Amino acid sequence: MIDILSKRYYYFIFSVLVILPGLFLLASNGLPLSIDFTGGSLFEVQFAEGKALNTANILTVYENAGIDDAQITSTDTGSLIIRSSFLSNEVRDEILTALQEGSGAAVSVIRFDSVGPSIGKQVASRAALAVGVAALGVIVYITLAFRKVQNAFRYGVCAVIAMIHDVAVVFSIAGIGALFFDWQMDALFLTALLTVIGFSVQDKVVVFDRIRENANLLRKLEYEKLVNHSIVQTLQRSINTQLMTVEFLLLSLALFGGITLQEFAVILLVGLLSGTYSSIFVAAPILVLWEKREWQTWFRRGANA
Repeated sequence: MIDILSKRYYYFIFSVLVILPGLFLLASNGLPLSIDFTGGSLFEVQFAEGKALNTANILTVYENAGIDDAQITSTDTGSLIIRSSFLSNEVRDEILTALQEGSGAAVSVIRFDSVGPSIGKQVASRAALAVGVAALGVIVYITLAFRKVQNAFRYGVCAVIAMIHDVAVVFSIAGIGALFFDWQMDALFLTALLTVIGFSVQDKVVVFDRIRENANLLRKLEYEKLVNHSIVQTLQRSINTQLMTVEFLLLSLALFGGITLQEFAVILLVGLLSGTYSSIFVAAPILVLWEKREWQTWFRRGANA
């Protein structure tokens, strides 16, 4: 039998090393929120071939319209995405006209999205509320579902800790992506985050349910060996349903789905991998750590030192 749990502290250290760099970047640079949360406008335009204005000229057009916070990003297809504070329809038309006059050719509008500041704040608050409700719901559900198992409350708490681990991984990846690829947290990021939470909880329930079944069948087996045996039994299911199906599809979407879906696909890809990883290497090991109260050994060693 594969002994997974004997190396549990290495798994914890690995998780810390994955999470901390991205969170440090977020703490240093702030959350890279898009207009979906802060309010503002996104203007994507396509210039005629050979007629594109340079960045300085486009910024000047925005400044002449009274907008001095424009940020410009080019795409693989040659279009330009211009993010700025909120633009009214009148200001948008004024900017479009100035871009056309400056380039001397028609400028195609690929998309224009605007979100008011009040709506952005509402979306952010509801996103935080959704994560909080999800955490509370997980604890209540798992505690009730595992009520016939000794210390059922622990299973719910461990699932939430592992879920927070997955959320931290998602934010860490977003922080790294913001630094190197100019990613921003938008509505698709929120969709990916909530999807990761859902898959994460599902994975934990599958592993914990196998532990519950084996607890009734293998009552004389030591708890750590019981949990390890249950994890090994779920490995094939985790690999088949996650890596061999969902992850390959998301990898294809990240590689070939275009710039508008790339961030969403990568975050979802990493988040679901983290969900599978944390079910096996975080949630279950914490159960064992809690059962054996290993922190008491840490304190004794610290006192003796």
